[in-house]
Amino acid sequence: MLAGLRNRIAGIIAVPAAPQPSAGYLRSQQTGVSIFNTQPPVLRDASDDVRASWVQAASRTVDALHNSGWIAGVVEQMMSLMIGDGLQANFRPDLTVFGFDAKQTSEWATRAEKRFAAYAANPYEVDAGGRYSLAQMQAASVRQWFATGEILAEIPFIKREGSKAGTKLRLLPSHWLSQRTDIMRRLEHGVFLDQNAAPAGYLFELKGKWNEKVEVERAARDAYGRPMIVHVFDGAAGQIRGITPLAPVLRVLRDYDQLSNATLSAAMIQAIFAATVESDYPTSEILDALKDQDEQDGYGVDGAASRFDAFMGQKVGWHQNVNIDLGRNGKIAHLMMGEKLNFNRSEHPNSTYEAFANFLLREIARCVGALLPDLTGDHRGESYSSIRMGIAKQWPLLLYRRKHIATPMPQRLAEAWLEEEIDRGDMPLPGGVDAFIANKSDICRIDWRGPAKPVADEVKAASAHKLYRDMGVMSDEMICADLGVDHEDVYRARHEEKAMREDLDIHGGVTNGGTDIDMMDEIAAEDAQAEKDAQKPAGKDAQPNGQ
Repeated sequence: MLAGLRNRIAGIIAVPAAPQPSAGYLRSQQTGVSIFNTQPPVLRDASDDVRASWVQAASRTVDALHNSGWIAGVVEQMMSLMIGDGLQANFRPDLTVFGFDAKQTSEWATRAEKRFAAYAANPYEVDAGGRYSLAQMQAASVRQWFATGEILAEIPFIKREGSKAGTKLRLLPSHWLSQRTDIMRRLEHGVFLDQNAAPAGYLFELKGKWNEKVEVERAARDAYGRPMIVHVFDGAAGQIRGITPLAPVLRVLRDYDQLSNATLSAAMIQAIFAATVESDYPTSEILDALKDQDEQDGYGVDGAASRFDAFMGQKVGWHQNVNIDLGRNGKIAHLMMGEKLNFNRSEHPNSTYEAFANFLLREIARCVGALLPDLTGDHRGESYSSIRMGIAKQWPLLLYRRKHIATPMPQRLAEAWLEEEIDRGDMPLPGGVDAFIANKSDICRIDWRGPAKPVADEVKAASAHKLYRDMGVMSDEMICADLGVDHEDVYRARHEEKAMREDLDIHGGVTNGGTDIDMMDEIAAEDAQAEKDAQKPAGKDAQPNGQ
């Protein structure tokens, strides 16, 4: 009875459990299961999906960036569209709480912009390692976001000789952030959370002195709210960590590599074996027949000729009449009667290769947020309308990523730098640093300007701007924003140029003979006044024409 019970228990234990439905990134990498498989996936928190797939997705994407020219090129292209040569800070504070008028606010903001630009351009001032300018670190952060889905940086305070500012920025690799989760410590995928699920600190896994793993905890902010760790990512509700935007197309990348490698291998094989001989004789003897006399000397054992050589010797007269020797660079071999020499043509890649390869590349470009020509560099078949429509659809996504991916890191750095400037007295503010902390959101209003929107035709774009401006639906500020410049900087530069031209007695714009820029506004004002006067109703004493 006990033996039977043990057998039944063993049988129950031996029964395999039914497969459980699951969801997550990269689930088709190994099994090749379609997204529409028979077992429907379940819904779970985005943080669980990211935690399960982060390491594999990040490692595969980094490998693609290292070994795929398509991916490396399109990431550089998207980075250049997002930040150009670096996002420029346009300080727009609200200082009415301190009694500042518009002129005083503009002067204060202009001073802050100039000081921050000088600080950001000096690697020794801005970089904790003293290697990169802020623009270079912005570019590196965007590349890191494409690779891992996250931007991770530290804002330490480091005083060094020859550096006035102590506020520094240090980029951190995303994989330094721990993968651990500890519910008892409110540690979720390397991030310590407070009672409201806001990040309170971070757990890093670093290399120690002897290459051992060392865990280090860092607070997100100090006691005064000054940012110490910057963690930037984009995702769904409840997500704690980011994941690479290339995760959905990692399998497509693998498929493209397989298609490319298989096609190249087939083409090389056909190129190597480009000629075949149809014959009933053994292969070795056919190959001997294709050799010249020098190559056949010494063939055989003990100097004995092969049977095929003996057979060929009986037809020496025939060979003497038909032998054509082109030297060591080539020869023409005449075969026996009934034999045929075929020259094969490579059929790879075939006519459908490019269409299917472009189909895979389109999916990659769509996932990255780029146009297909941005990925391939191939503009065949493009027209002005198609390019313009493609840019119009792509541009909102670039603006979104510029604002929510590329901007947060320099924004946090500018806030910390401005706090130090006010505390040191270089940026005077009534109430000092205490007033800054109390009104931080009003003072740290900064617009980050990037490269202008790409246009297919500069003349048509300028005509459209002029038309909208004349209609009164577009301001100079909006036009300058489209061109990637600040309208205040443009006005200030025009004022300085006008004063310099008057001082040097130069007219007609920048060079003599050009359009008189200084008189354009006056002429336009006179024309507008003349048109306005012409539209005035006639007086009581006025008589119609001809009366």
